[in-house]
Amino acid sequence: MSPARWVREHPADDRLLAVDVGSGSRVDAHVRDLPTLLRAGDLVVVNDTATLPASLHAWVGGRAFELRLASRITEGSTWAVAFGEGDWRTPTEHRATPPSFDEGDLLTIDGTDVGARVAGVVHGRLLRLRWEADAQALLDAVYAKGRPIQYSHVDRDLPLWAVQTPFATRPWAVEMPSAGRAFGPTVIAALRHGGIEVARLTHAAGLSSTGDSRIDALLPLAEDYEIPLATAEAVNAARARGGRVIAMGTTVVRALESASTSGRVAAGAGTATLKLHATYARRVVDGIVTGFHDEGSSHLRLLAAFAPEPVLASTYAHAQREGYLCHELGDVNLVIA
Repeated sequence: MSPARWVREHPADDRLLAVDVGSGSRVDAHVRDLPTLLRAGDLVVVNDTATLPASLHAWVGGRAFELRLASRITEGSTWAVAFGEGDWRTPTEHRATPPSFDEGDLLTIDGTDVGARVAGVVHGRLLRLRWEADAQALLDAVYAKGRPIQYSHVDRDLPLWAVQTPFATRPWAVEMPSAGRAFGPTVIAALRHGGIEVARLTHAAGLSSTGDSRIDALLPLAEDYEIPLATAEAVNAARARGGRVIAMGTTVVRALESASTSGRVAAGAGTATLKLHATYARRVVDGIVTGFHDEGSSHLRLLAAFAPEPVLASTYAHAQREGYLCHELGDVNLVIA
């Protein structure tokens, strides 16, 4: 499947492939058609996190490297991934080896006095960092010196606006929760007009891929989330009346399923460590809107909790034949279990 190389002028024109696993139906549609593909009483839950400029030029022991944040910025510790020489035009799997790291090493963000100590090293380049600055100082440095994570398949540098969804509020994500990118106010208004509720939560979307198969096998990492009381109540009410809960993206699935007990969602903050798979018994979420992903990616592995492998394989084969576009700026797939 070919990647989308830039944002469409009218995101609601992005294509949407709808699959109902129970009925076996498959519909070629567009993002603007989502209200017609759901039914009154359903609930759509979106992730309202904003995306950080999470790619930083950093130094350790006199050597420069790219540091990509891999988890939410807090006053405690942060996961990050190091990349060696090269720029965004070089696919991550072909980037040079970064400097070597040992526990206790001090690294600094270029052009600032903000630094971090290496608290752990996994596979040579997945780093656990303890920042020697408070969360606000770190956030200021990231916005002053960072830029959005870039992708080799796009036509030009991605500015920060291009990696935000229409729901963006708190800057918790290091990569855009891209499933919601094309669903602007017009589509949301049409959903509500059709009796389909829309609620939100905040989930700190982490890295989806690093180009290193050993690290990618560990993804997704633990990710913070926060579910408002109104959203928890909306989910529980939808289920009680027989409505379906549709997650706008994999992060929403992880948050809702992590916060559920016996099919009810609890409000509040938490950390999602859940990794969904083919045999996972979903407690809350009935369907998902998601992008088209590379084989073996953490996002695609999660989809196995919604549809058996033959259905996913035929869906992707159809999308390939019909020219759907993949990756962060691409088309979307609605899968209802």
